[in-house]
Amino acid sequence: MSENVRPSVGTRARLADVAALAGVSVGTASKALSGSGRMRPETRQRVMAAVQALDFRPNQQAQSLHSGRSWTVGLMTTDGIGRFSTPVLLGAEDALGAGRISVLLCDTRGDAIREQHHLRNLMDRRVDGIIVTGRRTDPRPPLEDVQDVPVVYALSPSTGPSDISVVSDEKGGCRLAVEHLLGVGRTRIAHVTGPAHHAAAHDRARYTESLLSEASLSLSTGRVHYGDWSEAWGRRATDSVLRSAPDTDAFFCGNDQIARGVTDALRERGVRVPEDVAVIGYDNWDTMALASRPPLTTVDVDLVEIGRIAALRLLEAIDARPNPGTHTVPCRLMVRESA
Repeated sequence: MSENVRPSVGTRARLADVAALAGVSVGTASKALSGSGRMRPETRQRVMAAVQALDFRPNQQAQSLHSGRSWTVGLMTTDGIGRFSTPVLLGAEDALGAGRISVLLCDTRGDAIREQHHLRNLMDRRVDGIIVTGRRTDPRPPLEDVQDVPVVYALSPSTGPSDISVVSDEKGGCRLAVEHLLGVGRTRIAHVTGPAHHAAAHDRARYTESLLSEASLSLSTGRVHYGDWSEAWGRRATDSVLRSAPDTDAFFCGNDQIARGVTDALRERGVRVPEDVAVIGYDNWDTMALASRPPLTTVDVDLVEIGRIAALRLLEAIDARPNPGTHTVPCRLMVRESA
């Protein structure tokens, strides 16, 4: 980048100055800032470096009048606590921030009336698009009355077949856990999970049984143990499993809270983890996984990546290049001391 294109002291940098410093056309600089159009990552990086060097501040009002866009995106969530929506938001902001697009967070608290209230506000603000997320993986009805505003559903897929959804690869996550346990020689595996009517619990149990069947194995107790998403349930379920199948050598749990309860119950019984019984959780919630004794091996659903991909799919839709259907994001196995 050339130093000769810097504006004089006291003069506000223009888009043309950014383009000159980055060595690109004004049109390319504009596309890099808006997140629209295709370009090499290094080109976008040069533009953003020029923006930072010149302390460039685009005129949002002029941009909106020129493009017909508000440069804002709504993120609607049912997850008021933020356990799931905050990582999704961070991922979305990573993808949208390069285009100077702001994200408006709306917490519906799972209430349909509140959802409609937030939706009306977003439409009144003329947002360029909406990302819908939540704390569960259950499919949800699509938003109504969104007119021509693109919508992407993250984590909680839409039931509309023509909608765009970005979800975790649940089967792949279960495969990572089961294959890890089999790889360390565990063959008497119990599965303890949340409420049976939750898609996450039902799907993870179904995939676990199927994967064990592929290895000519079955669950150590012959059934899935459904309950609450809680440590207390993990402790109670441990007692039930070991009464029914005392030779159980591994627990694969539907979330990290349950897994932490399992490790607590095993420790109180004098059972060594992982020497005697291995334990794997799900979600990679640091608060639970790292505080567990020992720290949990767990499946990371990569919520940040789900948010990032959802934002990229939304940008495509805003740019009139929608990619409908369900897009899956791979999970990762975080191997720690429990398995």
